[in-house]
Amino acid sequence: MRINQILPMGRFDATDWQDLLSAAIADPDRLAAILPVARNEIHSVTRQYPMRINPYYLDLIQKTNDPCWRQAVPNIQELDHIDSLEDPLSEEKQTCAPGIIQRYPDRVLFLVSNSCALYCRHCMRKRKLGMNIPVEPAAIQKGLAYIAANDSIKEVVLSGGDPLMMSDQALDDLLKRLFDIAHIELVRIHTRMPCVLPQRITTSLVEVLGQYHPLFMNTQFNHPVEITEASARACRLLVEAGIPLGCQTVLLKGVNDQAAVMGELMRGLVKIRVKPYYLHHPDPVRGTMHFRVPLATGMEIMRAMRGHISGLCIPQYMLDLPGGGGKIPILPEYLEQKKNGIWRICNFEGRFFEFTE
Repeated sequence: MRINQILPMGRFDATDWQDLLSAAIADPDRLAAILPVARNEIHSVTRQYPMRINPYYLDLIQKTNDPCWRQAVPNIQELDHIDSLEDPLSEEKQTCAPGIIQRYPDRVLFLVSNSCALYCRHCMRKRKLGMNIPVEPAAIQKGLAYIAANDSIKEVVLSGGDPLMMSDQALDDLLKRLFDIAHIELVRIHTRMPCVLPQRITTSLVEVLGQYHPLFMNTQFNHPVEITEASARACRLLVEAGIPLGCQTVLLKGVNDQAAVMGELMRGLVKIRVKPYYLHHPDPVRGTMHFRVPLATGMEIMRAMRGHISGLCIPQYMLDLPGGGGKIPILPEYLEQKKNGIWRICNFEGRFFEFTE
């Protein structure tokens, strides 16, 4: 699949992110004209969970049901709602102002966009996204007022949707107002743009973001094929503007649930100066259950990476507890027992050693 097969000749610039976004596929019939999909099944799924596949990401699909296909193309299994919830993390119950979710005492999640450049089929907020309901300026204002009125809040995480769907000017205004709040010490942007539409990372955007520090950005790469020349360039622009980058990969069945794939991804991220931050165990979100894997799979992947790739490449394996309990790290068991001050410890090779306190 090539971008120029999707963009009408003479009408679009394949390097302009807005042109690529405007050419995104949202109609099942149009998708069926490009990919070998079951048209009726795609129609059934998109009536409940909308689709958006921009030409850049579509171009990463190499064959039916490959890792990029699974993340982008609707699957009839999304309509299987067994053992799932629309909001398993109880975000709605923790919403304390328009767009503001507060789970921890010192930070808030600020949902500033209801749209993305790619509607990921594993999205944890499938209940909200793709419905063409914009975040109104009045809601942003109320969110800012809540943050300003609560001096226990030290950190704001911009999320959505994707905050980089906002214009450069809107982002500039929002960041200025956040950093003008005396008790805000740190702002994070959570975005998939460097991965799914790296053309969005323009020099003008980087000039805006580079004015504000400390500003961190977490993105999401889930498979090595997503690390391209374009995504590497986007990450380089951000890093060279002084914006540290982290990656919050999601463990997904049929995408990256093998240790060799995960290790290659983590090494690739470090090469483009993105620090592997979290490996998220998938949440039991309605419409995503076909991506679920056992916790044992994630622990085995972590065990297989430890000692075989650089420690810089090792993320924390995290579980977001249902009901709003927050994130906790899941670790393979290395400490076998303690007796008389002696620990029996298993190393990355499966060999046992004794350590005396």
